[in-house]
Parts: sequence; C-alpha cells; structure tokens
Amino acid sequence: MQYREYGNTGKVISALGFGAMRLPDDEDYAVEIMQHALDLGVNFIDTAMGYKSGRSEILVGRAVKGRRDRVYLSTKNACRGNEWSDKAWWERMETQLDKLDTDYIDFYCIVHALQWDDFITKFRKPGGGLAAALRAKDEGIIHHIAMSTHDTPENKKKLIDTDIFEGIIVQYNLLNRDNEEVIAHAHQKDMGVCIMGPVAGGRLARRSEQIEDMVGSPVASIPDLALRFVLSNSNVTCAMSGMSTAQMVEENVATASREEPLTSDELESIHKAMQENQELSKLYCTGCGYCLPCPQGVAIPTIFAIMNYHRVWGLTDHARHLYAKLGSDFSGAAWSLGERRGWTLDTSGEEAKMDASACVECGQCEEQCPQNIPIIQQLKECHETLSQ
Repeated sequence: MQYREYGNTGKVISALGFGAMRLPDDEDYAVEIMQHALDLGVNFIDTAMGYKSGRSEILVGRAVKGRRDRVYLSTKNACRGNEWSDKAWWERMETQLDKLDTDYIDFYCIVHALQWDDFITKFRKPGGGLAAALRAKDEGIIHHIAMSTHDTPENKKKLIDTDIFEGIIVQYNLLNRDNEEVIAHAHQKDMGVCIMGPVAGGRLARRSEQIEDMVGSPVASIPDLALRFVLSNSNVTCAMSGMSTAQMVEENVATASREEPLTSDELESIHKAMQENQELSKLYCTGCGYCLPCPQGVAIPTIFAIMNYHRVWGLTDHARHLYAKLGSDFSGAAWSLGERRGWTLDTSGEEAKMDASACVECGQCEEQCPQNIPIIQQLKECHETLSQ
C-alpha cells in the first residue's frame, strides 16, 4: 500500500481510502470487508451521518473496534434547513461519536456538501455552527477540520482561502476533471486532498473499449485505470472507493499498492482523448436547457447526457441502467447528471421526468434549441438504443 502525507497535519494515510456509503446490506459482511481492507493496509475510512440510512457510522464503529488507534476516521456533519445553529451542530456531532463508538474524529467535514453561500450566510454567522466546530477542535474532539463540497470550482477555492480547513473531499475521475485546479490549489495551501468518486460512482466499473484505447497500452481493468489516473495526480492524497465485496477490496488495494504511476505518455494520451470526447459530447448537446420545459415532461438534456455514456464513452450498460430510472427513480443517479451541469428543472411534480417515449413530436424543443439539434429524431434514437 502507498501512503501519503495528509497536508501539513503530520498524519500519513493510505492512498486508498474506504468510502462507507455503499456498504452491502449484510451488515456482518460489511464489517468484515472493512476489516479486510484494514488488514491489507487501508487506514482511512470515510462515512457520513446519512450513509446507509444512518447505519454506516455504526458499522464503521464496529469495524474499527479494537484498532481505533491505527485507523483515521472521517465523517460529516449534516446541516439542513434551520439546523445551522451551534447547539444543533454540537448535538449531531455527539450523536456521531456515539454511533462510531469513539471519543474523537480524526478528519471532520464540519458540513456535509458545503456550499459557499451557506458557509457565509448560515454557518459562519454568530450563533452558527462554526464556533462549535472550532470549540470541538480546541477540546480535541475534532483533530482536523475538513470539508466535503460539490460547489462550483470558484466557490471551492474561496472556501479553501478561508484558511479554516485542513482537508477537502471533492469529486475527480476520468470522466470529470473539473476540480483539477481546485485540487492543485488545496495542495498548494498544504491541505489533504481526498477524492470521492474515483470510479465515477460505478460508471467506470464496466468495460469500455473507448476508454481502454485512451491509454495506448494494455489495461488490466477500467477500475484499475480509473484509480491509477486519480493517484497519478501528485496533488491527491487519497482516493476513496466505495467497496462492497472482498474482491473489490483486494483489487483496489493491489492497484493502490503499485508504486509506478501512469507514465507521462499515458497521461498525455488520456488527457488528449478526454478533451476530444468532451468536445464530441458538446456536438450532441451542450446541456444549456433551453429546450425545457417539455410539455410532456421529457427529460431531454438528461436523456442526451445518458446517451453520451453509450455513444462517447462506450458505457452502454450503465447508460441503459440510468435510462431505466427515468420516471421511476428520477431522484437518483439520472437526475444528478443534469444537476451537476446546473440545469434548473422543476422536479416538484412530473415535470421533466419522463423518458423519450413520452415525446409527441410537438416540435417546441427544436424551436428553442440554439444548437439546432434535431431533437425529435435524436430522442427516437436514444429510446431505441437505451430501452433495450
């Protein structure tokens, strides 16, 4: 196992972290595979209040029982609605300590999915949670203050520049390199940088000839390539992977134990191919959302984004899986495609939730599309391909 310094904290953590969001339903097995990872050299586990319907922290606590002094724990405090006060924040932290069966947290994301506006207007104001977080650190309950964030790159940099945080958790993978400058900036500020979604939430768990061809040399597997890509970034401290089987643990540990990074030629090939594919994606749809709202509730930009997983990246099985969720589980992974691109659709009712079969060919979307995309025909092609 490779180990890397976590910013300037003096802590050294494993290059592979165990992300405890997608633990198996069998709780005894979940504890077993976490302990298996620890036996193989992983010493960093990340969880959160809401993971596994609130059960994740309990299972993590069970997994580290008897070896707490050899494991670094990371978790996140959830501030929602009117729960930003220092009192509410402190009570949630105490609940987490009980669930984890510990009296301290090594790396604590003081707000789960922190946004710059919330930090300024709610968390940092008098009586907000920041005062409680700083007190918890002074008392040794929190060893290091961190953040997890899905905010814009610009706002992430502003959060970093507050100099309050010693570590950051952000998304970064082969399919999404938007945070590269953020990662570099955090590293320059001597922060630990942990990556969520190194395998793109499972999207890179499947074989893709297109992605394999990017490297120009034999690839053991797409997950192996995805992890190596993230860990080849010298600004990254740790790649956190949500592992649900012992086999996944063993394969990821083997990858994180390889000392040699991707070569400069391999990285150049990947970067070039990624840029070309991103540009190809824009030829189909830029995700501007001007085609919405659709009178029939067809999720046009989301469908095209899903189609790109098949057409551009060769991730056909995953694309069909996402497409099948439209209309039935729209709040899940499929919607997140549009949400990450800033599309503001009305999701309160049935608006923009339907697959392409709901299209009645009224043509309203094509009149509004600035790219002059033949949307009706492409929706037909998408449905024919993705509904198989």
